[in-house]
Amino acid sequence: MTATPAPRTTDEAPLTTDEAGPGDGLVRIGAIVFIVGAIATLITVAPLFLGTDPFPSVAYAVCMLMGVGFLIAGAGVLRSIAAQRRQARSAASTGA
Repeated sequence: MTATPAPRTTDEAPLTTDEAGPGDGLVRIGAIVFIVGAIATLITVAPLFLGTDPFPSVAYAVCMLMGVGFLIAGAGVLRSIAAQRRQARSAASTGA
């Protein structure tokens, strides 16, 4: 069984769940970029079903933001995991 890390605290008062931890900003930015790419994908595919002229190639390039957003969010999750592991190690070394 692994040791559960103690909640994050500062010198003044314990952090609440509303405060952003390491990687939270990257996850939020990644989600926004992903949503922009998803909307662009829906808009770009719509002319195929509606029988209208397709959009220029630049519109298809904007669709790639879905993957970019996914990678940014994944980097945020990995950063959060690394911070929690560091915190768990430091708690284990001070408690032992």
